[in-house]
Order: sequence, then C-alpha cells, then structure tokens
Amino acid sequence: MAVKIGLILLAGLLLAGQQDPTPTPPPETFQSWLARAIADARGRGFDDRVIDRTLVGLEPLPRVVESDRSQAELIPLTLDRYLASRITAPMVRRGREMARTHDALLRRLERTYGVPRQYLLAVWGVESRFGRLIGRTPVFQALATLAWEPRRSDFFRGQLFDAMRMVARGDIEASRMTGSWAGAMGQTQFLPSSYLEYAVDYDGDGRRDIWTSTPDTLASIANYLKGYGWEAGEIWGREVRLSDAARASALALPQRGTGCYAVRTMTARQPLNAWRRLGVRRVDGTALPASQVDAGLALVGNRAFLAYRNYDAILGYNCAHYYALSVALLADRLR
Repeated sequence: MAVKIGLILLAGLLLAGQQDPTPTPPPETFQSWLARAIADARGRGFDDRVIDRTLVGLEPLPRVVESDRSQAELIPLTLDRYLASRITAPMVRRGREMARTHDALLRRLERTYGVPRQYLLAVWGVESRFGRLIGRTPVFQALATLAWEPRRSDFFRGQLFDAMRMVARGDIEASRMTGSWAGAMGQTQFLPSSYLEYAVDYDGDGRRDIWTSTPDTLASIANYLKGYGWEAGEIWGREVRLSDAARASALALPQRGTGCYAVRTMTARQPLNAWRRLGVRRVDGTALPASQVDAGLALVGNRAFLAYRNYDAILGYNCAHYYALSVALLADRLR
C-alpha cells in the first residue's frame, strides 16, 4: 500500500508508541455494522452467493480487537535481542535445507525476477518459518472485526472487500482462507490487497496458491520485491562503523523526508565514495569499496547500516527497520 502494508500489522513490537492509546469503542453493534457491510457489498456488485460464503453469519472475534489494541502497550526489544530471536541456528539451518531442496525452482525464479534466492528464503523464513506457521484465524472474521472496530476501520473495510474479490474470482474458497489475527494470509503473509496485486500462479495449476504451493509462494515473494523496485545485481546494503566525527557528519545530513516512517528516518542517499570521505568504514574497520552506488544511512539502536535501493524493497514488505534488517541479515547468512 502506498506503503503496501504486507505484514506491518503483525510487527506489534515495532509499532509500540505509534498507536492510539485510547481507542474509541465501536459506535454500533457488530450485527448492525454487518448489515450495512452486506448492503455495501451488494452495491459494489458482489452477488448473493459470494456474500453468503463470506459475510452472512459472521460474529466478531474479541481476541482480534485485543491483539490490535495491545500493540500500543508492548515494549520493543532492542535490535540485538530482536535479531537474536529470529536469526537462530535452526532458522539458518532450515533455510539452507530449503535452498538445497528447491534449488532448481530458485534458479528459475532468479532468472525470472532478478531477486537472489537468499532474499526469497529469508522473507519466507521470517514470515512463516518456511510455511510452517501460516495462522489459523478465519480471515473474514478477522477482517470484519477490524473493519467494525473504528481505529482503522476504513483500511480494513477495503481489505475485507478485496478478500471477497479473491473468492469471487475463484482464487480460493472462503472457508479455506485462514491467516493471522490481522488477516495476513498464507506462507507469504499477504493481506488481500497484496495478494490481488502480487500473488503468482507459478506452478501453472490455475490458482495463485500461497497456502500450499511452494512455487507460487516463492514466486509471489519475488514478484512483490520486484514490484517494490528490486535492482538485480545489487545487495541490500551493509553494516558499518562510524567514528565520532563520521557520526556527527552523518547526523548533519538531511533525512529522506518522504515515504514510510522507516524510510523517512534514513539520511538522503549519497554515493559510497562520499561515505568513505566522511570516514564511514565497514564493520570490521576496513575501508568501504570505491563505488558510486547510492546509499542512505540508517541508525538503529546502537548500530549503523548503509542501505542501498534494495533495502527499500524489503521495507515495502514491512516498513520497520527491525523487520527489514532481520530479512537482510538472515539473507546474508543464507548467501
């Protein structure tokens, strides 16, 4: 979504302090709201068969509202603790096993989309533990509950109708649409709007199946990253070391200013050679490569990273530095 939300809604630890601390209670009963939603769906052209399978008889899920509201109360982990909880030895080992198992598929995807396998595997691992954790919450109940709850009702109302479009198009049966409490679905953890725009039928069976098809899952991740501007042949960036003088010079640079929150907090991009002249060095203390590749500086906790254009593509999946760095650094381990 202009930031495509992808899984932003699931990264509660990263959103602490950005939520409304006093959410407004729903102004009407759920059943009254649902009656209006059904009338709206008919006005949008959905036939009664689709409405019966997706909206009729729904009840709200209180735990969905609780999960949404509780994000504001969570205390974020430090970056080091967050990464340690996600880039684990079992995760790296499983990622390497998946690379061997799906080598031929990954080769084809690299040629088709230009996204190296380690990034596809890293997103797959971070999002769903390589397909093991895809959520069991009924998507229509979750989305309807969040569309009724007023804090982000307009956004989730749009997601609800996008989910209905998936059913109307025959992408999947409504009864099989399960996912997270926020309505993110499948091994890719796409919200319905992201599914409609980026999901791919790569195995050629006529369905874009991000629930059970590994080819469709990995191709959809690749298509998403490419859609967000992935540049073939570039890496995501690198961790760097800043002297006190380099840090002071970096802090004096203008920030990006536009884009999602994580993008806005980075400095404007400048060539690596300019960062070399400021005294920025690799994390091991050696000099940066001589290059005109543009990079912005992200200061996250007590660590510093030079982020190239492909880092923005990862942020397109979930606009939070903790998330993007977990994908990027896991990808480095899987390279």
